[in-house]
Amino acid sequence: MPITLPLDLPAFDVLGNEGVSVMDSTAATRQDIRPLQIGLLNLMPEKIQTETQFARLIGATPLQIDLTLIKMTEHFSKNTSPAHMEAFYKPFEDVKLHKFDGLIITGAPIEHLPFDQVTYWDELTEVMDWTQTNVHTTLGVCWGGMAMINHFHGVQKHLLDHKQFGCFKHRNLAPASPYLRGFSDECVIPVSRWTEMKRDEIYAAGLPVLLDSDDGGPCLVEDVDHRSLYIFNHFEYDSGTLKGEYDRDIAAGKPINVPQNYYPGDDPTKEPLNRWRSHAHLLYGNWVNQIYQTTPYDMEMIGG
Repeated sequence: MPITLPLDLPAFDVLGNEGVSVMDSTAATRQDIRPLQIGLLNLMPEKIQTETQFARLIGATPLQIDLTLIKMTEHFSKNTSPAHMEAFYKPFEDVKLHKFDGLIITGAPIEHLPFDQVTYWDELTEVMDWTQTNVHTTLGVCWGGMAMINHFHGVQKHLLDHKQFGCFKHRNLAPASPYLRGFSDECVIPVSRWTEMKRDEIYAAGLPVLLDSDDGGPCLVEDVDHRSLYIFNHFEYDSGTLKGEYDRDIAAGKPINVPQNYYPGDDPTKEPLNRWRSHAHLLYGNWVNQIYQTTPYDMEMIGG
């Protein structure tokens, strides 16, 4: 089954050309099934790139999914056109009465700020509390995951003295987890952040770490009580995303190390190889499948 996207959303053509099964709303209404309702709270500045990355992964499963793009109500996007935001995004205020089978909260390039200094922090805490009554399961990614584990458990993020940047090996610590079904004992995951969550503080909060790395630190944490997963790294990245970040910082004259284990021979003149794509599809496919297996058919029962 396909993912349902607006026909004129840029991701519709991009994913269709890649072979991802996509469907517009007119065709979707002819199918006599209940699609999974998944929201994407997109906090990244490059909205189109980010929405395409996540739609690619959740649209590769056999289930029909309706994707709702959500923005913070009062936050203005400087990097995406107002026309795109008006056409495809709904402010949180407009969806807060709705129920969702799943919600993804993305990262945001505001790691240097204390959480309570983020301009939309008050509304984001409302969103996180709202997930407990209106969302069956939530996925917090990078800063989004850090915000959730801080809000629900008080676990702090810690500034690094250099950017954790590259592709790092991660160990599968929970092969029996339904979210890691089919995972290898090790996998490579892109990392791009200036902060970290410490594993001893995560364990002290009573939360299990499912994927961990000696170089990149904890990556995937399960929070059963809040029906959430926290991913501190970037399974969703395209092959060239780290390259784009590196080239941008070089052009701006910012100090930046070559992303480790990304370019062949760590040579930025060579084309990077994608070594995480299969595990990205596994993780998001497992997440969607787990939603399908456990979410109530009657959406009014979600969060009950």
